[in-house]
Amino acid sequence: MERHFQRELEHIKTSIIKMSSIIEENFNLVMLALLDHNETIARVVIDAENRVNSLEIEIDNAIVDLLALQQPVASDLRFIIAAQKINNDLERIGDHAVNIAESALSLQKNNTIESLLEIPKMAALTNQMLGFTIDSFIHLDPKMARFVLETDDQVDVLNRTMTTEVIKLLRSDNRTIEGGLELIRISRNLERIADLTTNIAEEVIFYIQALVVKHHAEEFKNTILDDDK
Repeated sequence: MERHFQRELEHIKTSIIKMSSIIEENFNLVMLALLDHNETIARVVIDAENRVNSLEIEIDNAIVDLLALQQPVASDLRFIIAAQKINNDLERIGDHAVNIAESALSLQKNNTIESLLEIPKMAALTNQMLGFTIDSFIHLDPKMARFVLETDDQVDVLNRTMTTEVIKLLRSDNRTIEGGLELIRISRNLERIADLTTNIAEEVIFYIQALVVKHHAEEFKNTILDDDK
């Protein structure tokens, strides 16, 4: 019975890693579609949504079955709780990637926007956060998760900067309204992906160190600084 339980835990972890890989690939593809104005790649990301949704349901069902048949405690229970939340957050990241793909298609039809402003910088930071989060889960490395928590504020600042810059753009040329609104939509979706990535990093820390850092971000950052001394 114990061996079966451990196999099921490992199956859930493997499935989450698989889903993480798909999500990371879709994010890279959607940013390539946006930066290279590639309609084909954008549609690949949109078409991948059903695959992500199916995998989320599969993982969720496996978690529910495990909770119903077993009585996990301590680190095993923390893993299952974290896994359920991570699974949901990954699926939502996939949804935001689809939103960006749809905006990329819209921008291709709108030739009035020549610059993506802060989008490439936001995408690079968010991609780095996503990669560190996935690696922190795979390698059980809380330091990587902590890096993600520290980086989230930078994406928030860029998102606010994007709104300001787009408003200036719209005031200077009202022909850019449609494209400008799509840029704001992309920026907000990137900001939400960064937030969800941060949520996952918090769950990784909860699983590994039994620390609840949600809603205590500033306090936890001070702990990080103290630990590094």
